[in-house]
Amino acid sequence: MATPATKLLLIDRVPNNYIRPQADRPNLTEVEASDASTIPLIDLQGLFGPNRDDIIRQIGKACRRDGFFQIKNHGIPEEVVQAIMNIAEEFFRLPESERLKNYSDDPSKSTRLSTSFNIKTEKVSNWRDFLRLHCYTLEEYMHEWPTNPPSF
Repeated sequence: MATPATKLLLIDRVPNNYIRPQADRPNLTEVEASDASTIPLIDLQGLFGPNRDDIIRQIGKACRRDGFFQIKNHGIPEEVVQAIMNIAEEFFRLPESERLKNYSDDPSKSTRLSTSFNIKTEKVSNWRDFLRLHCYTLEEYMHEWPTNPPSF
């Protein structure tokens, strides 16, 4: 009889010292693009002004050419971004059994912990864990969010 697949996440495979300490992380307000070989950096400063069409074109180009991009001047206070990063780190440092309470491979779920490969069939992959949370409107989805860590 075959052994059932274990639902392992990337955080279970990396040593505790792999995640950089808070002091070693870049300051999010100082993000700058250095040259064309870096991740595209899009400034949202004028999104609701006369540069709107240009900014939307930049986003489209980055999506088509690179598949991803960074943004700055998005209006989210640094303290809020840092609080979210801290809570995410707390969540991913929880014991496996606690994190797996949120696991699902159903892509239609609005809140789910999953990974970038099929844990039932693949043994090795380009591994990425994610916690997907719908949040608009907050009242509609917040009851589905994880309750641990308590700060969540």
